Amino acid sequence: MALVALGGGAALWLWLRSGAEPVDPLGNLLLQKKHMHELRVMGGSANVTMAEFQAWFAGLWRGRTLAGTVAVLTVLGTLSFRFVARNAYLFRPDGPLDPPGSSR
Repeated sequence: MALVALGGGAALWLWLRSGAEPVDPLGNLLLQKKHMHELRVMGGSANVTMAEFQAWFAGLWRGRTLAGTVAVLTVLGTLSFRFVARNAYLFRPDGPLDPPGSSR
């Protein structure tokens, strides 16, 4: 519960503190046909796909989107922690044991 409270609090703080995105004076190059053509000529459609992925991934770490990213990572981290904590018997160095409550 503490992980959710800490991560949720951080996400809320980021959401409240983030302002409007600053305007890029050059504009978004991925919206310009000439730039997209040059990317396609130099590296094919894989180059275009990677440029779009890179722009999307970089956008996850700015502004209000960062708050959403922190919230999602908090939920995933908490679920992972709970899974490992509940199934600790699977991760023993000498091999997995029978689950608690089972009898052989």
